[in-house]
Parts: sequence; structure tokens; C-alpha cells
Amino acid sequence: MDILLALKVLIMGLVEGFTEFLPISSTGHLILAGSLLDFTANIGREKAEVFEIAIQAGAIFAVCWEYRARIAAVLRGLPGDPKARKLVINLIIAFIPAAVLGLLFSKMIKEKLFAPLPVAIALIIGGFVILWVERRNSARSQGGNRAGNIVARVESVDDMTALDALKIGFAQAFALIPGTSRSGATIIGGMLFGLSRKAATEFSFFLAIPTLFAATIYSLYKDRALLSAADIPLFSIGTVAAFISAFLCVRWLLRYISSHDFTAFAWYRIVFGIIVIVTGYTGWVSWAH
Repeated sequence: MDILLALKVLIMGLVEGFTEFLPISSTGHLILAGSLLDFTANIGREKAEVFEIAIQAGAIFAVCWEYRARIAAVLRGLPGDPKARKLVINLIIAFIPAAVLGLLFSKMIKEKLFAPLPVAIALIIGGFVILWVERRNSARSQGGNRAGNIVARVESVDDMTALDALKIGFAQAFALIPGTSRSGATIIGGMLFGLSRKAATEFSFFLAIPTLFAATIYSLYKDRALLSAADIPLFSIGTVAAFISAFLCVRWLLRYISSHDFTAFAWYRIVFGIIVIVTGYTGWVSWAH
């Protein structure tokens, strides 16, 4: 692997980590970054798609490390702690919709929607959805604060019902469309369904663990014929970069949501999506397909 390719891999890993848990779509940003870097020309389209999914493991390890004490407590408590069992069951319920729909439609989605223009459109639409939910939240707030929180029906992930988990699972399924954002769909969906901002964010983090690990393992197994020992350095750099950047991002996001809403991310999505469309239409940037 030459130095230029290593630099591209490093950038892709950083993009994955910094965007995975923000409501701005990591897949969409990876598609756009890969297009700008002409990443697929270096390793091939199919291997690039496997790489983009595989390095999600780095981001998930960051969440596992951040919540290691909570995860260990849940695992220890499974035999006798009702709260631990309830959380695991809710995660399984929320995992199912995206898993089933992903198996049914992932090939079609990759063929039709894994391109800069669909990503830009999804970014813009998702941005307006976030603005609508936040303004709805703010309008219902009582005694408001800077974060615009209302008195939520579900203040903690321990208070969630199976129906809450199922609703968030269907919200996560929308993230199969690149540019939508898995974290955005689950967090904003959770808030729309009555979860507090903190509960929705934490459940989104926990749900990412089975969802992204399953996607990574499935992709590596399905496309194992494309890979060889020579790819280990490439995947290692991307995964480590994703771990470090995701860890920093998760720490920052948990502080951020304590006093802010997601409006800034909504405007970022809208402006960025418009820039992609305008630069592509005018020819200022040659977005590869």
C-alpha cells in the first residue's frame, strides 16, 4: 500500500468515526468523500464498499469502550436482573426491522442510491425533518431551556417498552437509504416517539452495537473472496482511525446534547446537500457515480 492510498484510507476512517454517531449520515459522507478522493479507483468499487462497512467496527468499539461499565453490568445482570434483560430484549426488537429490510433490499439500494445526488437529496430532506421535530419539541416545551427539552414520557432507556423499541427499529430502517443517517433516524425518531433527548441518544448508541457489528460481519463473510492478507493494513488503518475519531465524537456529543438541540446539524445537512447538488450541476466538482 503506497503512501497516497494510506492517506486516503486514513481520511476515510476519520470521516467514518466523526460522522457515525452524529445525525448527518456516515454512509453519505463516506460516499461523498470516496468520490472526491477517487477511492474506488484505487481498490475497486466492490472492495471499497466492503471497506466502508468494515471500518464501522472501529466506531462501534469506541462506543463499547465508552459504555464498557454499563455493558459489563448488563451482561452480568442477564441471569437475574429484569432491567438488564429488558434492555437486551428491546435492542433485539429494535434490531430486527433494519436487519430484515436490509437483507431484502440492500442490493437494490446499493445499485440505485449509493451515489452523490441521492445522498445530497436525503441529506436535505433529513435536515428539514430534524428542524420540524426540534421546532415541534420546542413549541411543546414547558419552562424551556437552551436544549428545548419537553417533559418526556421516557426519561431513561430502562423505562422503554417493547413498542418503543419497535418504533425506533422501524425508524432505523430508513437509514438504509444513504444520506438519511442511522443515528439521526433513531435519535430523532426516539424523540418523536416520546423519549428524552438523552434516552434517545443512548439507545441509539446501544442499538448501533448489534446493528453495525452484524453489518460488518455479514459484509466480510459475503465478500470474503474479494479480500486477501494484503488488505489487512488497509482495513487496520481505517478501523483504528474510525475508533479514535468516534471515541472523541461520542464524548463530545454526550456533552453537547446536555445543553443543545440538533438544529445546527439540520442546517449543516441542508447546506451541505445543496452544495453537493450545485457543485455537481455546475461542474465545479466532478462527483463520481
